[in-house]
Amino acid sequence: MEYDVVIVGAGPSGLSAAIRIKQLAAENEQDVSVCLIEKGSEVGAHILSGAVIEPRALNELIPDWKDKGAPLNTPATDDRFLLLTRETSYKLPTPPQMHNHGNYIISLGNLCRWLATQAEELGVEIYPGFAAAEVLYNDQGAVVGVATGDMGVDREGQPTDQYAPGMELRARYTLFAEGCRGSLTKILFERFKLREGVDPQTYGIGIKELWEVDPTQHVPGKIVHTVGWPLDPSTYGGSFLYHMENHQVAVGFVIGLGYANPHLSPFEEFQRFKTHPDIRPTFEGGRRIAYGARAISAGGIQSVPKLIFPGGALIGDTAGFLNMPKIKGTHTAMKSGMVAAEATFEAIKAGRGADEVTAYPESLKRSWLWEELHEVRNIKP
Repeated sequence: MEYDVVIVGAGPSGLSAAIRIKQLAAENEQDVSVCLIEKGSEVGAHILSGAVIEPRALNELIPDWKDKGAPLNTPATDDRFLLLTRETSYKLPTPPQMHNHGNYIISLGNLCRWLATQAEELGVEIYPGFAAAEVLYNDQGAVVGVATGDMGVDREGQPTDQYAPGMELRARYTLFAEGCRGSLTKILFERFKLREGVDPQTYGIGIKELWEVDPTQHVPGKIVHTVGWPLDPSTYGGSFLYHMENHQVAVGFVIGLGYANPHLSPFEEFQRFKTHPDIRPTFEGGRRIAYGARAISAGGIQSVPKLIFPGGALIGDTAGFLNMPKIKGTHTAMKSGMVAAEATFEAIKAGRGADEVTAYPESLKRSWLWEELHEVRNIKP
């Protein structure tokens, strides 16, 4: 199967890139084919985030998102920043980067599902349930697409009666939006030496649970971040509680993966955190309805790799655009996808393919995304 653009990953950056390319194609009356594949069983199935979203990129991508029913239903109303000790807590001034006025508490999975409907209305072909297993190259070594994995194999890798071979999806340009530590992205790092000359990436682990709580404990729009107990002063980490709609609270715990204590269990520290006298009441009488964990790229602008290579580009968290002091990366992931889409469309419009889209990193460094990450470059890394 051949397309102009293949996108790997239906997260915020991949979907934003797909939408932006089709918008530009419509504006220029050009036919540009876009295919997006997603390893999850449905769009949003592998999405896990807090999430409080800053709508800046969404405003640019789909200015009338409110009229189109985007699932941003809970405006942030109250910011609290607490230092926890074993027995009590102290309210601290909220750092300016963590002010959430104008932001929304959302389900990022639901936002991605909504973005997918917008993309499909524009003509994007989305195939959930297909994981990209291999990068395809031409004789000159440029990326020319991906191949999906074989399906219907047993635990030894042998075909069963449900066997279906993987498909080759070839494209003039391939955008990789795999998220943190993407399997194909790691291969691209090595093949094209994309990490040369930049700082090593640093990582954290984020563990999240979604609770349905007692209505008396629920304050829609309330945001709480904590530092301190149960972690010791030498261990980087903290927590969040986001009061969503429908009496739901998203609670999460993040720990930097540079912790020195080999016996530390991030999961057990998270469970201890929920027993704190100022945290426990939120969950008493409630029930946990979902849970998960994910890796987090926390190195900041110093760790952003080279973003382009012949035939493709890296977008979103696979490149590491998280703004760590803000604890937000959705808006930056979306913006990176949009900028890459604009540069890729211009290359296709010019009749190019399988080369480096140099306009992408050049435009990105002139955008508000780069300025935002540059301003906070010395806070965590």
